[in-house]
Amino acid sequence: MALIEASGVTKKYGTLEVLKGIDLEISASEIVSIVGASGAGKTTLLQILGTLDQPDAGEVVINGTNVFNLKDKDVSDFRNRSIGFVFQFHQLLPEFTAIENVCLPAFIKGLTRKEAEAKAKKLLQFLNVENRANHKPNQLSGGEQQRVAVARSLINEPKVVFADEPSGNLDTKNASELHKLFFDLRDELGQTFVIVTHNEELAELADRKLTIADGRIQS
Repeated sequence: MALIEASGVTKKYGTLEVLKGIDLEISASEIVSIVGASGAGKTTLLQILGTLDQPDAGEVVINGTNVFNLKDKDVSDFRNRSIGFVFQFHQLLPEFTAIENVCLPAFIKGLTRKEAEAKAKKLLQFLNVENRANHKPNQLSGGEQQRVAVARSLINEPKVVFADEPSGNLDTKNASELHKLFFDLRDELGQTFVIVTHNEELAELADRKLTIADGRIQS
């Protein structure tokens, strides 16, 4: 059974049809890239798959749960427990240290500080930024900030991580290291990754590349 199934997903903003009937299946532990021209609907699709936005029509089933049949609070709980996010600009909270940023989703889930910090330390160690745990985001390099953001996305052991232009704000070396990291995480933790990217190298590395054009998946 597919980990993620989307069928007949449509979305419009005003009179602009952004998604015109998306059907896709993504398997567990698969790394899928989504590419397409600016404005093609890549981020809109990612946000709908990640339950951050609702489709006008269609269904999204993640790990057997039809997510848009849930009540709002239940969708939030499901997102917290089952989905991780990595964004282009990290979205780390500037007033918190790296380890505090990583712990936030675990606190929302209900873990104690001791439990959350133990998990966060392990992830920061795995991502080679454990020596930056007590630094605030403005004291970290771009690559370090993105690794902290990846750790945060993984702390609740989500079934799937959605990444929106994750290397778009990184130099070539850090981008390459981040790409390798996704595959290391998949091999180590069995994570599924769905990645919207303009980076052709990353797109081609994925197990499967999906192209969106004119609101539909072309390949």
